[in-house]
Amino acid sequence: MNQGTLYLIPVPLGPGDIAWVIPVAVQQRVSALGHFIVEHPKTARQFLKQIGCTLSLQEIKMQVLDEHTRPEDIAHLLSPLLAGNDVGLLSEAGCPAVADPGAELVRVAHQKGIRVVPLVGPSSILLALMASGLNGQRFMFHGYLPVDPEKRLMKILELEKESISRDQTQIFIETPYRNQKMLEAIVQVCHGTTSLCIASDITLTSEYITTKTTKEWNHLLPNINKRPSIFLLHG
Repeated sequence: MNQGTLYLIPVPLGPGDIAWVIPVAVQQRVSALGHFIVEHPKTARQFLKQIGCTLSLQEIKMQVLDEHTRPEDIAHLLSPLLAGNDVGLLSEAGCPAVADPGAELVRVAHQKGIRVVPLVGPSSILLALMASGLNGQRFMFHGYLPVDPEKRLMKILELEKESISRDQTQIFIETPYRNQKMLEAIVQVCHGTTSLCIASDITLTSEYITTKTTKEWNHLLPNINKRPSIFLLHG
């Protein structure tokens, strides 16, 4: 029996016109699938309803993959693929397997010889880098920085030093309700000439993407509390 294909499906980064961020061909491919691996079934169903599924939502089979999924359970999630069904992997926002628990599933799929197909859609990390004006030839994504205030300050200084020595853009994120503390920490410890791009609400009507030196930011900090944001630093 032929194995199915694992489709990696990007989803919108927030509410808005889905045609603006998900190509029609991708919507059509996804709408025909009957099996999905998702983080949260409720939001996955909302997305599938938005693109207009061929099957009714009651007919669609969903399995959950989130931060609580045990490594030993990953292989079981691939059972529909081994039985010949195409399966879509959905994350909560943006691209699956990037800063997302889906990466391990994709790795195991390759081990089992399953075809993996990434579909086109929004990546907040790359969109922020594109719009930042910072070095797009050398960059590093670090995910979340330490929560502890002292460790966070030390990590920011470490990233700034590395950026200067390597001419490298440093990209990182924070839980939205801690964004303001992160921003305050960056302007507190970085050199005044270091460039900082704040990219919030990417692709939404409230999108805000601006690059300034930390000295310039220090005069007036934007309110990015609880707004999904990407931070890009270049010393």
